[in-house]
Amino acid sequence: MSEYSNSNDNLTLFQKLNMQLAEIIEATPAGQKLKSEPELAASLGVSRATLREAMRTFEGQGLIRRRQGVGTFVLDQKQNIETGLEILESIETLANRLGMDVKMGYLGINKTNAGENFGKKLRINPQAQIVKISRVIWVTDHPVAYLIDILPEHVLPEEDLVNGFTGSVLDLIIKRGTYELSHSKTYISACPATSDIAKKIQMQRGDVIQKFEAYLIEKTGRILDYSESYFAPGFFKFHVIRKIGN
Repeated sequence: MSEYSNSNDNLTLFQKLNMQLAEIIEATPAGQKLKSEPELAASLGVSRATLREAMRTFEGQGLIRRRQGVGTFVLDQKQNIETGLEILESIETLANRLGMDVKMGYLGINKTNAGENFGKKLRINPQAQIVKISRVIWVTDHPVAYLIDILPEHVLPEEDLVNGFTGSVLDLIIKRGTYELSHSKTYISACPATSDIAKKIQMQRGDVIQKFEAYLIEKTGRILDYSESYFAPGFFKFHVIRKIGN
């Protein structure tokens, strides 16, 4: 037999498991639930721990979504939001442009002192008042992001956050026109979902999610907003267009 044969003999057990799972997922219509983990593990002849590890790979690719206590569902790839990171836009703007239904679910608004942590991030006195705005954004009947914004109290009046607020702090600041925005400095990382985040966006605790940590800066150089955004796997595909260097 040629060394270039298509034989699967040299594949590891984990690679074979991934191939089998890929076939199962491809054969399952979007929106439908896969067999339970115990059933899948038994039918594929692997432990539940090994199966979970393989499932994380497919969840990270946006092919499936695991909901704790409910099951694992095959995702509709047509519902993905793909966007470049060169321009700062809200999820609402992106979803509306793609013709997707977007709405806000959970909303929490709290006022407190900045403290040392947020005082340092916003470059304000630790005793200054800040507003913390936490919310869950839904797109096409799925929770897709958990967003947290921390702002000095003067940036947005409380009535603007109570009356007609639909989830985007960025859009609200732009609409008010009080500040001339310059840019956003954003750090992108991956992190495990805490219990609170996992519950809010209906995923498994400990699963890896995308995190954006951003500073919204006006033209004077002042930081108007510090935010943390957590994106559920399977709904966002971010890309960057990069020029070729000399």
